[in-house]
Amino acid sequence: MKCQKMLLLAAGLTIFASLDSVADDVKVIANPSVKADTISTGEIKRVYLEEKISLADGTHVEPVLEKGGPVHEAFLHEYLGISEEDLHAYYKTLLFTGTGFIPKAFASDDEVIAYVARTRGAIGYVSDAASVEGRGVKTLAVGVAGGRAERKLITRIEPNYPDTLKRLNIGGTVRLRISISAKGNVEMVELVGGNPILGEAAAAAVKKWVYAADRSRTVAEVSISFDGR
Repeated sequence: MKCQKMLLLAAGLTIFASLDSVADDVKVIANPSVKADTISTGEIKRVYLEEKISLADGTHVEPVLEKGGPVHEAFLHEYLGISEEDLHAYYKTLLFTGTGFIPKAFASDDEVIAYVARTRGAIGYVSDAASVEGRGVKTLAVGVAGGRAERKLITRIEPNYPDTLKRLNIGGTVRLRISISAKGNVEMVELVGGNPILGEAAAAAVKKWVYAADRSRTVAEVSISFDGR
C-alpha cells in the first residue's frame, strides 16, 4: 500500500521552485491528547500523505488542512514538497482506491485551532503569528528527520549562577530541550533534567542564544554545567 501511494504521488508531483513563505511562517499544532511535544519533518509528511496514522509515540492522529492562502502554500512547500493541485489529485486517488481519505479543510487559523482543540488526535498548522495560548491546543516543536548536522551556535550567553546555590556549593548539570527557528533564534526552552533553579538560570541565558539560519525549525538538547565548588 505504501508503494502504491508513493507511485501515485510521484506521478503528479510538482516541486515548488520558489516561494516567498518559509517554514518560519508556520507552526504545527495538536490536540492535547497527542502525547508528543515534538514531531519530525518526516512524520509530518507521512501523516499528511496518509502513509501512517500515528506518531512515534503511538498516538493516532488526524491531519487537518487550511484552505489555500500563504500559510497553506508555505506548509505544502516546506513539509510536503507538492502543489495544491497535485495534493488534491493525490487525495482523490486515495479516496477512489479506498486507501485513504480527504482531510477536513478550514478557511482560517481560528477555524483550524477550534477544530484541533475539540478533536482528539487532530493535528494542523497555522500562521506563526496566530495566538494559540489558552485555546486548547499545543504547539509541536518540529525537528529534522534524517539527522542533519547540528546547527552552528553563533551567539552564546553564559547563565548567571544563583548566589545562594553558589555559596552552598550546589551545582551540577542541567539538560534543556530547545526549539530553534529557521532564522536561528531560540523559541522554546524546556528543562528535561537537573536542578530546577539552575534550570531557570540556564533557560534564561539560552533564550538569548542565536544559531545559524537553516531551512526549517530544529529541535536540540543542550547541557549546561554549574560548578558548585
